[in-house]
Amino acid sequence: MSSEVTLIAEPGRTTGSRPSGRLRTEGRIPGVVYGHGISPLSVSVDRKDLRAVLHTEAGHNAVINLTVGSDKHLTIVKDLQRHPVRNEVTHIDFLVVNANEQVTVDVPIVLVGDAKAVSNANGTVDQQLHTLSVNTTPTNIPNEIAVDVSALEIGGQVKVGDLTLPSGVTTDVDPEETIVIAQVTRAAIEIEELDAEVAEAAAAEGEGGEAPAAEASDEAADAAGDAEE
Repeated sequence: MSSEVTLIAEPGRTTGSRPSGRLRTEGRIPGVVYGHGISPLSVSVDRKDLRAVLHTEAGHNAVINLTVGSDKHLTIVKDLQRHPVRNEVTHIDFLVVNANEQVTVDVPIVLVGDAKAVSNANGTVDQQLHTLSVNTTPTNIPNEIAVDVSALEIGGQVKVGDLTLPSGVTTDVDPEETIVIAQVTRAAIEIEELDAEVAEAAAAEGEGGEAPAAEASDEAADAAGDAEE
């Protein structure tokens, strides 16, 4: 679950692209604090301090005790804007929350376990949903949602409705939404099809007496090798 961390924000920053650019050059990130009846506050935070806050086990869902001047606010990160190339944070939104009221946040979905039956069948485990939107109180936000795929077989899948969420955590996502599915790779399917075709051809030639069995077997092996390449 999310643990509380502390961060200091400087109030009264000048808004606009140029002042914000100067702040970033100085190692500070512009942001805004809003929610729970307060007027939006333009602030800035130290880049290194923010990085430390966002790299706890709770990640972006950390509950932040944000000090703004003489005021303190319980907040979570509502939105992050990043540079399209460098991926650095360029702006941050802090949402003021109440410890006893529910919030809606996106929690990472992490696959655990080894799907041996899928691997043995030359298949793959395809994760289609990487985060889950959940409702809970700020200090009850899960750091992640683990999905065990060890029992999956080809054609098997895990849906949102299959999850067992922690106590006090709910989701409004459709229970039929697919999180992960196990399927055969296209390359494996093509190899099987080639093997079948070569086997049929070899059988037909064998019946006609035009090719020895050993030669048909060699052709099947060559075709499978070409498909893998």
